[in-house]
Amino acid sequence: MNWDRIEGNWKQFSGKVKQQWGKLTDDDLTVVEGRRVELVGKIQERYGVAKDEAEKQVDSWMRNM
Repeated sequence: MNWDRIEGNWKQFSGKVKQQWGKLTDDDLTVVEGRRVELVGKIQERYGVAKDEAEKQVDSWMRNM
């Protein structure tokens, strides 16, 4: 799966994002609006991880979709 598809169907994927990263709020997901960079930033902020780690988590999640 590529990120363009996720971005285009963000409303459907936002629920799956919330399952993976439960600390993200609905407001966080609204701000992200399917943008990968924003999602990585919110994961960093909520989970206190480095950018590289957040990007690895997003990449892993995408592969599992």
